[in-house]
Amino acid sequence: MKESGKNNPRKAKTGAAKGLHELFEEELKDILWAEKAILKSMPKMIKNATSQELISALENHVKQTENQIKRLEQVFEVIGTTVEDKKCESMEGLIKEAEEILAETEIGMVRDAAIISAAQKIEHYEIASYGTLSSFAHTLDEMEAYDLLEETLDEEKETDMLLTEIAESSINIEAMESDEE
Repeated sequence: MKESGKNNPRKAKTGAAKGLHELFEEELKDILWAEKAILKSMPKMIKNATSQELISALENHVKQTENQIKRLEQVFEVIGTTVEDKKCESMEGLIKEAEEILAETEIGMVRDAAIISAAQKIEHYEIASYGTLSSFAHTLDEMEAYDLLEETLDEEKETDMLLTEIAESSINIEAMESDEE
């Protein structure tokens, strides 16, 4: 008879990370894939946005994302490992959700509000990822990597705040007014 409350840990697959440095490298591969996927998905969001302020913010984020990818490549170099990515299932899901939300909203302020919602979910994933990676780098005494990751983390937080500001200053209000029509 199985005892209740007992831990039943999942068996690790072959090649699983055994230490923090290996985990750090695996998570770097994950976020590199995520950033590349975001870069590919951004033009569709921009094309579907109607607010010039939102379009500008998204276009600026494309440039930031290109620099963030370069910065991630630098992180791989400074920790002495090969630049490599691996599919990020979470980001794939967030991007798929963003595409679905475009199909489920009318073009205009309601869709702009939806784009901000989807973009902020992506930003929050990135903030969580870069925060963790930064912490790993600090713990591993990889201070050059830490500085690069912190720079990206700050940018992601700024983008999230900008999207909130755009939503709250105009888009959400205009989207609500379309409810009243």
